[in-house]
This record gives sequence, structure tokens and C-alpha cells, in this order.
Amino acid sequence: MTDLAGSRPRQLDQDPVKSVPGQPDMWLFVLFESLLFTGYLSVYLFSRTHNQELFLQSQADLDLRIGVFNTIALLLSSWAIARCVQASRAGAYRSALTNAFLTILFGLAFLVAKVIEWVKEIGIGNTFTSDEFFQHYFFLTSIHCIHVLIGFVVLGVVVYQLRSPLRRSQQLVETGATYWHTVDFLWVLIFASLYVVR
Repeated sequence: MTDLAGSRPRQLDQDPVKSVPGQPDMWLFVLFESLLFTGYLSVYLFSRTHNQELFLQSQADLDLRIGVFNTIALLLSSWAIARCVQASRAGAYRSALTNAFLTILFGLAFLVAKVIEWVKEIGIGNTFTSDEFFQHYFFLTSIHCIHVLIGFVVLGVVVYQLRSPLRRSQQLVETGATYWHTVDFLWVLIFASLYVVR
């Protein structure tokens, strides 16, 4: 009989444990934020069903081109941060840094376009107190922009980590990317609700 105690461990035991990227706490945050925004968007859609004419009239004042530009900018930023993670995993830290900076650039393009849109809306008299639609619009877009600003801090930490071999942490890079993807995902929900739903 073969002595099982002295046999080689199974291949399964030698494989690394598979896990989700980043820190588990970030995934709890993603879940919390998704539930929070889903709840608020449900309130928005409920209000919309009771004031369809008002919401349609106010929605017509939004510039769909800016909304589409913002969406493309954030989708490109998601693409860039995904490439950053891939490059970091492969040890190509120069490429990872380039893609982290690209992510920041696309995020800045989003933010500038959003501020231009706010100025335009306020210029034609659409403010937070104008009507119920613009209360939702300014609240949702402002909260989202705060998340983008926090995202810049997160991306700054990612860049700081990637620049020195002594500080590099793949888990931190993936945690930062998870946060940024969440910001992008939430914008897609906001864009669909404010600009597309009729």
C-alpha cells in the first residue's frame, strides 16, 4: 500500500487562493454605494412618474451632447485604469503609471465638462430651486462629482505607490481601480436616468 502521508500534495493545494481584486472592505463600500444610489434613483423615477410633463420639459434643457461626452470620458477612464491594473500585474510599472495618468486626464475632462454644463444650466435659469427635476439633477451630479474628486485622491495614492519599488502594492492598485470603476458605473446609471429615460 502506498503511504499517503509521504505523497506529494495535490496540485490544487499548490495553486494560489483565488480572490476578488483589491481589499474586501472596498467591495462592501461598492455594495453600499450601489444600494444608496439605486435607492435614490428609485425615488427619482417614482417622482418622475407623478410629474411626467414637468420632468420632460425640464429634461429638454439638458444638453445630451455633454452627457454623452461625460459618459465616453468616464468609460475611457475605466479602460485606462483596467490597463493600469493589467500592466501592474505584469510588472510593467511605466505602462501602469501612464495609464493611471490617463485615467486622471479622462476624469478631469469629465469634471470640466460637468462644470461647463452647470454654468450653462444656471445661466438659463435652471438652479437647484427651479423645479423638482433640477433638484434631482443637481443633487445627483453634485454627489457624483464629490465621488470623482475623492477618486482623484485615490488615483494619486495609486500613482504614489507605483512610482517606487519599495511602495508598490498590487492590492492597493486594484482597490483604487475598484473605486474608480464604481464611480464610472454610478455615472452610467445617472446618465441613463437624467438624460435618456423619457
